[in-house]
Amino acid sequence: MSTAIQQRAHAIWVILLTFFIAYLLAIVPFPEWAMNFRPEWVPLVLMYWVMALPYRVGIGSAWVAGLLLDILEGSALGLNAMGMVIIAYVTLSLHQRLRMFSLLQQSGLVFTLMGLNLLLTHWLQIVTGQTVTSSLFFLMGALTSAILWPSLFQLLRHIRRSFDVH
Repeated sequence: MSTAIQQRAHAIWVILLTFFIAYLLAIVPFPEWAMNFRPEWVPLVLMYWVMALPYRVGIGSAWVAGLLLDILEGSALGLNAMGMVIIAYVTLSLHQRLRMFSLLQQSGLVFTLMGLNLLLTHWLQIVTGQTVTSSLFFLMGALTSAILWPSLFQLLRHIRRSFDVH
């Protein structure tokens, strides 16, 4: 097997492993009072990989990642997938600019995108008849995601560089 093929396979496994860990973190049980503060792990990891490797992780990957999250959470198929596609599209459209932003500026965009994702998911839950809360407290996940972004970004970048993923 050639070196390029081995390196490509190696890169795919690193990306898949980071998504696997994000899925595990997404389903870890939280106390009821802390559920609204749960960071959006899978969209955050998706956003990083789309920004870092836009030619490898894109809208199709976002759709699959969203469908897997729908299955894990037991929600209506396509509920999370639509939000993930929107996040991937915006990140893909802005990926060159995002690389020039400071981590604080990136956190602002993360807050906005995660908030839109949570609003869209909340609205779709209302449309599909699932039980939802009436307050906007569910948006706290966007805030915790934005707060975690700089650390997660640094960690994923370290992993990407350590394993020579490109």
